Amino acid sequence: MEYSTFGRHVAVDAWGVDFDLLNNAEALQSQMVEAAEACGATVLSVQAKQFDPQGATVLVLLSESHLSIHTYPEKGFAALDCYTCGETVDPQLAIDYMLAVLKPTASHAKKLVRGMGELQVVEPVMKQAELVK
Repeated sequence: MEYSTFGRHVAVDAWGVDFDLLNNAEALQSQMVEAAEACGATVLSVQAKQFDPQGATVLVLLSESHLSIHTYPEKGFAALDCYTCGETVDPQLAIDYMLAVLKPTASHAKKLVRGMGELQVVEPVMKQAELVK
């Protein structure tokens, strides 16, 4: 079987996010797994680290690549990224899901199209997903 090298990598800086949300690795881990599943990705493993005095990192290893967040609660800032290989899983859906969770007052994003030769940088269409609970 031959696999495509095509992939999409969405990176977002989110500002104005609630301190307590950014400082809870356990809650972020749960939301990140839900975001990965919402975009159709296959979760292989999860690593989460709560930092002292504050901050968290969560890495969700996907069969299709990864979803990650690094937080700086004291600044209301989160760095999110999702990279997926192939055509079937859209990383933008995971990012949109997480933006709906984080509810930033401002966000800045770029999408890289990878694996097709020269990297292409495009402006992603950002939508905050509707969360159903």
